[in-house]
Amino acid sequence: MLRLASILYSIVGSSLAGTFVIAALVTGYDTMWPILIAAVAGFVLALPLTYYVTKAMTGK
Repeated sequence: MLRLASILYSIVGSSLAGTFVIAALVTGYDTMWPILIAAVAGFVLALPLTYYVTKAMTGK
């Protein structure tokens, strides 16, 4: 399960971080700190999401 979760985290984390960075740029936050916060928020929010997706995929 940990192996699947780590593979999914690399996909889900980068997707969420990229989405949040694009959302920050579209809303006009184009300095370093808002972009960095958006990227970190994406990676942090990907942890529980990856857990639930892995749990649903394995059925455990």
